[in-house]
Amino acid sequence: MLATIKDVAGAAGVSVATVSRVLNDNGYVHEDTRTKVMLAMEKLNYYPNEVARSLYKRESRLVGLLLPDITNPFFPQLARGAEDELQREGYRLIIGNSDEELEKELDYLQTFKQNQVAGILAATHYPDLPEYSGSLYPVVFLDRTKEGAPSVFSDGRAGGKRAAEEMLRGKSTSITLVKGPAHLPTAQERFNGALDVLQKAGAQFNVISAASFSIKDAAILAEELFAAYPETDGVIASNDIAAAAVLHEALRLGKKVPEEIQIIGYDDIPQSRLLFPPLSTIRQPAYEMGKKAANLLLQLIKKEPPKETAIQLPVTYIRRQTTRKDDHHE
Repeated sequence: MLATIKDVAGAAGVSVATVSRVLNDNGYVHEDTRTKVMLAMEKLNYYPNEVARSLYKRESRLVGLLLPDITNPFFPQLARGAEDELQREGYRLIIGNSDEELEKELDYLQTFKQNQVAGILAATHYPDLPEYSGSLYPVVFLDRTKEGAPSVFSDGRAGGKRAAEEMLRGKSTSITLVKGPAHLPTAQERFNGALDVLQKAGAQFNVISAASFSIKDAAILAEELFAAYPETDGVIASNDIAAAAVLHEALRLGKKVPEEIQIIGYDDIPQSRLLFPPLSTIRQPAYEMGKKAANLLLQLIKKEPPKETAIQLPVTYIRRQTTRKDDHHE
C-alpha cells in the first residue's frame, strides 16, 4: 500500500501541515524538522503527488509530448531535444505515442489534461482537432504546421528540391517520387519541392503515395513501387524508413545501388549511415527542432511574448553511397 502524507507526518512526529510546507518549500520549517520529514519520506518510500502539488502551487511542471510513432527513430531525437531543454528549466515530460490513431491521440490529450500539464508539444497527424485550438494551455506543433499556430518545422520544400536536384545530377531518367501522407503539410512540402524541380527539368517521373510513415507500410510500398514501375532508376523517398525499404527491395531484386538505381531518403535517422550501402538523405535537425519547440513552449507558459511563433529550420543534403557522385560537382 502506498504511503500517504499522513503516514509521513506520523513517522516524523510532525503535523501534516509541516510536511506540506517541506514538500512545497513554502513557509518556515526548522532544519532539524525538515531533515526528520525527509528521512521519514525516504523510509516510507513516499513520493509527492505531482498533480496535487501543481494544484496547490497553481503551477504545473509537467509537459505533454505527443508523438505519432515512437518506433520511427526520427521522433526519439525530437523528444530528446525537447526533454533536455525542459529539464534544464525544471520541467518533466509525459510522452504519449498515438500510433497515428485518432482515438489514441484523443486519449492521451485527455490524460495530459487530467495530469494538469503546463503545455503540450504535438507532432500530431491531426493539428485541426478542436482539442488543440480550444486548449486552456499552450500548444506548440513540432515537425507539423498549422496556420497561425505556434510551430517548429524544417524547410521541407527546400529539402524536396535538393533531393530532386541531386537525383538529376546523378543522371537518373525514370524517377519515382514517394509522396508522404496527404493530410500532413510537411510531407506535402517535401513532395511539392521535388515536383517543382522535376517538372521544370522536363524529367520523366512517376508518383506513388504512402498512407503513413510506418515501417510496416514502407515494406509494402517498396514492393508495390517496383511492381508498378520496374523501370525506375531513381527514388526520392518521403522519409528514411521508406528509403530503407526501397533499398532492401532493390537489392533483393538484384539491382546495383547506386550504379543502376539511386535512392535518397529524408530525415537522416541514425540508422541511415549503418545501411549497406549507406543512405544518401536530407537531414532534418531533429534534436535542434525539439529544443526550439520546448523553448518556444516555455516562453508561452511563462507568458513571455516570443520573437517568432513559426520557426523554420534549414535542412542539409547528406551524400552517402546510394547516389552517384558527379565529378564536376561537390
